[in-house]
Amino acid sequence: MALSNASKAGIAVFLGSAQFSISLVLAEIMFPNYNVSTNYISDLGAFCPPTGPCVIEPSADLFNGSIILLGLLILLGAYYLRRAFGSTPTAAVVALAGVGAMGVGLFPETTGIWHSVFSLIVFLFAGLAAVLTSRYQRRPMSYFSIALGMITLAALVLFVGKEYLGLGAGGMERIVVYPVLIWSLGFGGHMMATDDPAGR
Repeated sequence: MALSNASKAGIAVFLGSAQFSISLVLAEIMFPNYNVSTNYISDLGAFCPPTGPCVIEPSADLFNGSIILLGLLILLGAYYLRRAFGSTPTAAVVALAGVGAMGVGLFPETTGIWHSVFSLIVFLFAGLAAVLTSRYQRRPMSYFSIALGMITLAALVLFVGKEYLGLGAGGMERIVVYPVLIWSLGFGGHMMATDDPAGR
């Protein structure tokens, strides 16, 4: 039996998120003296401290390659979501999250403002994607999807405003990222077991 478009979307999103989650942990191990509270996630791709020159740590190739692959697979997932459900706006939001992820890897911290722009794009549109795609999911997963997306968006507001709640910049950034990583794994698994709507 052929896979549904929804299943193909789920496979792409799940694979992208799973490989990135594993690569993120490995990259943190490869980075000497990495601190999840004081170091940004993107330091794994290129570390540019405020008071010194940029340093390319051994984690760089793994991190940048993994997040570019994440972006590509999210884009593929957005394509199949559009085919499955016919919602161009929602698929576009998911696609923008993929573009943002690719941009983070293609434009590391050494590129300055471009890295910041793509980081904001992936954070914002990943949170929105979690909320908007809830309508494709059955309860209770749909509720979890909304909740995780809202946590990411609320944490993003705090992160941009430099309100770290004692977690440090890296810690608050993880409160932005981890909820949508959890969502994408759950969403991917949910979609793999989902048929396309009747008539599509």
